[in-house]
Amino acid sequence: MIKRIFKEYIIITFGALLAAAAIFFFMLPSKVAIGSGSALAMVLSNFIPLPVSVITLLINVILLILGFILIGPEFGAKTVYTAIVVPLGMGLFEILFPNFTSFTNDPLIDTVCYILVVGVAMAILFSRNASSGGLDIVAKIMNKFLKIEIGKAGAIAGMAVALSSAICYDSKNVVLGVLGTYFGGIFVDYFIFGLNIKRRVCVISPKLDEIVQFILNDLHSGATLNEIIGAYDKTVRKEVITIVDKQEYRKLMDFIRKTDPKAFVTVYSVSEIRYQPKVY
Repeated sequence: MIKRIFKEYIIITFGALLAAAAIFFFMLPSKVAIGSGSALAMVLSNFIPLPVSVITLLINVILLILGFILIGPEFGAKTVYTAIVVPLGMGLFEILFPNFTSFTNDPLIDTVCYILVVGVAMAILFSRNASSGGLDIVAKIMNKFLKIEIGKAGAIAGMAVALSSAICYDSKNVVLGVLGTYFGGIFVDYFIFGLNIKRRVCVISPKLDEIVQFILNDLHSGATLNEIIGAYDKTVRKEVITIVDKQEYRKLMDFIRKTDPKAFVTVYSVSEIRYQPKVY
């Protein structure tokens, strides 16, 4: 148990430090505020004589306190831990690289690199049921009191931070911040959900027995058989439903094409599968 928790927090720490690296090495040098608590800290650092890491830590602590007061203790130890580790990681980089400017000297390339690296970092954190805190907490507060969906609330908060950079930076940086916030959200969603996409395949065929045997014995996957009735001719048929990953999907489709090219096949994308325990 202790070993598993220790391993989990090692992974969370790595994800948090990767996010801190993305902020320090790409977002801060570019002066492009891509909607996040750290972006808000970057903007505020123009008026508050403190390092961005310290301002980020203060923002996260304030938001965590507000979250606990307004929403309740639902954030969990992992989110609290990550909200502290990210600014501490930024502070470490500030000490190790005190005069760092940019790898590329191009705000656009820095923005793209930030989106790529932070997308991987967020995917690591979400895989361990953690988040970076910050604007995630703002989104939950907006969801509770303004009844705005969490996804939309997060987008609104992020865009507000990106637009706030107009106070300090030129229009090019503001536009890059807005675009970075939008495409960054899409990219993070892809890393969180897209890499785990599975296919729900439904097949109706006269050679259903052969297809079912292939699913069970060759793909070693599960399947469900449903009895269906055609609305036009009232004919009773059977349909098999299975959920497969990308490689299994290709093998299954190849087998179906060879076995019954005229089989009726429908395919759906599945981003998450949950097994609910039975309650008696």
